[in-house]
Amino acid sequence: MKVSTRFSDSIHLLAFLVIYKGKITLSSSNIASSLNTSPVVVRRMMANLRDAGFIKTTHGSPDPELLRKPDQISLLELYLATEGNSPLFAIDHETNPACTVGGNIQPTLIDYFSHAETAAEAVLDKISLQDVIDTILVKDAKKRAEQNKAQD
Repeated sequence: MKVSTRFSDSIHLLAFLVIYKGKITLSSSNIASSLNTSPVVVRRMMANLRDAGFIKTTHGSPDPELLRKPDQISLLELYLATEGNSPLFAIDHETNPACTVGGNIQPTLIDYFSHAETAAEAVLDKISLQDVIDTILVKDAKKRAEQNKAQD
């Protein structure tokens, strides 16, 4: 089973819009090159983010923009908008009910997974898009400093 990357790709896309605003054209092709995907996929993601109220787009114009400040967008909001009510953890329901483990694993894991999901959602609610952007910029500055040091 493939794990969805819609959530992380949406964070990536929004961070890209903020970091590169005014520096390069914010075309679906440029965004796609950062995500290592196709412009069609990016346009579909932007449509979802637009419909969820995170960005404004104009058909034919490569200038999407955030509708709110990055510090006012929580990762939980983005998660719910991109993944909906999809559970963070999947439980295999094709186990042997006659087995002690197979017959009891689902209700056991449901309890534990529910607690873990609630904790994860609480953490995501405290992290803003601005926090992610700030961390990206700090990591990039460190990477550049290390590269410059290696070249000296």
